[in-house]
Amino acid sequence: MPDAFGPDTKVVEVVSRLGDRGRDLLRRHGYELGEGFVDVLSQYQTLEHAYRTERLRDIKGLLSELNSTQ
Repeated sequence: MPDAFGPDTKVVEVVSRLGDRGRDLLRRHGYELGEGFVDVLSQYQTLEHAYRTERLRDIKGLLSELNSTQ
């Protein structure tokens, strides 16, 4: 079983481990990946940093959903 997702998980890890499901969960919590997800810096942003910079809403809810999909 893969490690659980946490605040230090990078956005790119969510996308690579969960694919479209991860993209959808990020989008529903306010994080817009954009077309092709080409912004290299945002790929390596942690979920906590995205939350603190207001690119992501409800980090606790997102983490709960991410961890229930594994």
